[in-house]
Amino acid sequence: MNDSDKSAGQAAPSRRKDARRNQKTLLDAAAAVFVTSGVDAPVRDIAAKAGVGLGTIYRHFPTRADLIIGVYQHQVDACADAGPALLATSPSPHPALGQWINLFVEFLVTKHGLAAVLQADNTGFEALHAYFLDRLLPVCTELLEAAAVAGEIRPDIDAYQLMRAVGNLCIGAESDPRYDARHMAELLVAGLRRPHH
Repeated sequence: MNDSDKSAGQAAPSRRKDARRNQKTLLDAAAAVFVTSGVDAPVRDIAAKAGVGLGTIYRHFPTRADLIIGVYQHQVDACADAGPALLATSPSPHPALGQWINLFVEFLVTKHGLAAVLQADNTGFEALHAYFLDRLLPVCTELLEAAAVAGEIRPDIDAYQLMRAVGNLCIGAESDPRYDARHMAELLVAGLRRPHH
């Protein structure tokens, strides 16, 4: 295959890659603005932060609900993708699990505003909740299984129960400066360790 064939074939995928990268930039910007200013923040603030025009945002996300759902899914995806990456780079699975739970706490504490908004439109929220579980449960399961196989934690820990427990530890965390949800979640993860005889 010579070079001219190769460059002809690459135009479309690289355009697609650009579009994906632009969308990611946009969603990162929207997430940051939502966290600091709430989900009702003006779309022009998001456009300014992303360095794009308003038209670009509306082309990708015609309504605010579309944008909120896009941000939520993007955040869930980032959390899901982090699991295997942490497993690959950690000295052993238990610390990877701890770091992942940290990210999960971060997601729950900073993104609760999104959840509240979405509950108003229940069908959208249910679909997102399903997406959240579909993406994150397998990742949590994989981390728990790896840590159990390594003999670091007891083998009978259920991913759904752990995620529920961490979620419960995060309730109200953002409105109480005296409460540190991340620290409590760390204690929970530390408590999963198998006692050394």
